[in-house]
Amino acid sequence: MRLRSGRGQGGSPLLLLLPAALGTLFLVLPLVGLLVRAPWSDLGAQLTAPGVGQALRLSLVSATLATAVALVLGVPLAWVLARTRLPGRSVLRALVTVPLVLPPVVGGVALFLVLGRGGIVGHWLFTAFGISIPFTTTAVVIAEAFVAMPFLVVSVEGALRAADARFEDAAATLGADRWTTFRRITLPLVAPGVGAGAVLCWARALGEFGATITFAGNFPGTTQTMPLAVYQQLEAGNLPAAQALSLLLLAVSVATLLLLRERWLGRRAVTS
Repeated sequence: MRLRSGRGQGGSPLLLLLPAALGTLFLVLPLVGLLVRAPWSDLGAQLTAPGVGQALRLSLVSATLATAVALVLGVPLAWVLARTRLPGRSVLRALVTVPLVLPPVVGGVALFLVLGRGGIVGHWLFTAFGISIPFTTTAVVIAEAFVAMPFLVVSVEGALRAADARFEDAAATLGADRWTTFRRITLPLVAPGVGAGAVLCWARALGEFGATITFAGNFPGTTQTMPLAVYQQLEAGNLPAAQALSLLLLAVSVATLLLLRERWLGRRAVTS
């Protein structure tokens, strides 16, 4: 049995549509449940409770700073992966994308072993300068940048590979150095990819939990971000507060998707 698909002369087999519908329900029903069971009548009071504003502000600031760090470090890294013939580039790419599949808690432990007071770098920082990074707001930014930067690198590398390199070659033949070519030709060409990668990076940083709680802890006003606040409310048995905070994060996630919608529609127009 086939159903009309509206494209081409074929149809959509029921054997594909049925699991597709089940997959949609699997992904959408939890969100519907969150909306249906939300404490709407008490939502304002829950969102204005003490500590919520601090957690939201810290989440927004730390995610923005983590994205800035990812842009400064990740865009050049993506250029190296896409434009150079560096020996061992495939190994470098694999190492850069490890945080995408690494359990966030493991990432937090790894950061602690490097930047903690007894860590490889942290011991030297503490001994020489008295700097201790774990369980500080700086640790939150570092943890979020660690888990989120690969999203930006992958997006920008893909944009660089898809960009027409002839414009860069033309600039080089006209006497432009590599930095001028990168700044005035390459970056404008891949700006949509950089923007999409930055938004995805920011959203991932905003929702980071495992590495943050392991490396930075859960201290209100200092390291407690919105995901950690949700966890704390659940641990305290305050389900309405956890639901209210989850709704706020859901709203931010939907807004992030809307920011990316134009790029998706552009892709669809090209492929259709």
